[in-house]
Amino acid sequence: MRMILAAVALCSAVAGAARAAEPSPELIAYGKALVEAGGCAGCHTADPAKPFAGGKRIDTPFGAVYAPNLTPDRDTGIGAWTDADFTRAVRTGVAPDGSNYYPAFPYPYFTKMTKDDTLAIRAYLGTLAPVASRNKPPELRWPFGYRGLMRVWNYFYFKPGLFEPDQGQSAAWNRGGYLVTGLGHCGACHTPKNYFGADKQAQALSGGEVGGWFAPRLDGAARTGLKSWSVEDITEYLQSGRNVKSHAGGPMAEVVVNSTSKMSDADVRAIAVYLKSLPPSRRESIVTPPDDAEMKAGQAVYAKLCIACHEADGSGAPRIYPPLPGNALLQSVNPSSSLRIILDGAHTVTTPRAPNTGEMPGYAKQLSDEEIAAVTNYMRNSWGNAAPLVTAAQVAKARKEQ
Repeated sequence: MRMILAAVALCSAVAGAARAAEPSPELIAYGKALVEAGGCAGCHTADPAKPFAGGKRIDTPFGAVYAPNLTPDRDTGIGAWTDADFTRAVRTGVAPDGSNYYPAFPYPYFTKMTKDDTLAIRAYLGTLAPVASRNKPPELRWPFGYRGLMRVWNYFYFKPGLFEPDQGQSAAWNRGGYLVTGLGHCGACHTPKNYFGADKQAQALSGGEVGGWFAPRLDGAARTGLKSWSVEDITEYLQSGRNVKSHAGGPMAEVVVNSTSKMSDADVRAIAVYLKSLPPSRRESIVTPPDDAEMKAGQAVYAKLCIACHEADGSGAPRIYPPLPGNALLQSVNPSSSLRIILDGAHTVTTPRAPNTGEMPGYAKQLSDEEIAAVTNYMRNSWGNAAPLVTAAQVAKARKEQ
């Protein structure tokens, strides 16, 4: 009898310890907020019916990789991982088996996260429904498929370390810096890359190519950056996907819908405070305006197809039809995003703060390469705008990338 009572007591103690080790609802909720801020679902969900089960193809200049399963399935997900395994993977890019992840997984940014935040994320992921979904091998060009090369890449380009607060700045600025340079990994798209796919650190957040689009500058450049945007403008854009300056499109629309529109007001404003403080990391290019014939050809196309919504002076209808004068994305050195919108059309992103929809038709079938180049040049160099010449060859290239 005494042995039975002892066994019962032991079982009760073990059960109590297990209950004590379970993450609190507050920790899980915080982890969910971090997962949303990091936009994890955007890459790790291929099938909306199986969130975080991985399998989504991510194209890179070196070939394709597939996002792994983050559900707590023990065989194909992260259910058998220890906390140490998870923290090492997130902050150093090393899997439990010792192999290296490719930097399409943004561990060069996540390294700035605290251990507590990584464990909060793990706590939330542990509440998901387990899904059996085996990770797909990468499809990379030779020799990039050899994971051992990542040790060399890390030696030259990966600098592990936590975000270092600036005691001379406000709490909001430091929180924004933590989110932008760490968990939010904004530079993964908005910072140009070198030949080996590493960030050009001296040009941080000065714009980068991503999936046939151009992620614009987030620094304080006058024409192509955020100099003319206020903290309120940036906040509204991130929360709703639109403001009086611009609308979110392409990959950024997904970021707004799946991430920034779900973040707390304080965190979104902190991001805005941080971004608004950034000086230009490089000079804007000197622009030679298109000749009169090119501008007249572009104006003719604009008058026929664009003026009804965007008005003769380009003013549009802010938050419905984006204004064109002073539009930073339109004036970017790289015209990829503008060409994508003209070729494919655009759909106004809808969020709880801005639920009304809007559509712009695509003109890929209606206009020639020369006509699209002309109207793009007209918009990029009218109403005080200034941007480099777009050629018909660039349009043809963008057309092939559809």
